[in-house]
Amino acid sequence: MTYTQLLNALKKEGVDEIDCLNKPYDPNEAQAIMQEKVEETESGIVIAVLQKGYVLKDRILRPAMVKVSE
Repeated sequence: MTYTQLLNALKKEGVDEIDCLNKPYDPNEAQAIMQEKVEETESGIVIAVLQKGYVLKDRILRPAMVKVSE
């Protein structure tokens, strides 16, 4: 219950999670930690989020740490 209230309070103030999974890698929103060759996806697509990133309105509080397809 406390966790839900905290999330609602942060969302009310404009803090949102960066959604970058299965999207092209954007170095402004995420930091690529690993690369992996995946045959079904094209190069430069985020295939895993290792640590969530957050934005406050239009400012990045913490970039996401991601794994990108090679």
